[in-house]
Amino acid sequence: MSCPYLEYRSSGDGREFDTERPFCTVLERFVQPMRADICAGRYALEHGRDCEIYREHVGGGGD
Repeated sequence: MSCPYLEYRSSGDGREFDTERPFCTVLERFVQPMRADICAGRYALEHGRDCEIYREHVGGGGD
């Protein structure tokens, strides 16, 4: 299951992109592909366990 705060946007920061980029709605900014791997649950990663931003946002604490 993907993080509910992950979006893919084709524009932002006053620019247009050829391909959509991962955007964290908690941080209100684009994130690096490695961060998006956590958000999307790739490679057995889980945002609830592996993302300190998500845990801090939902009240579970961060590292």
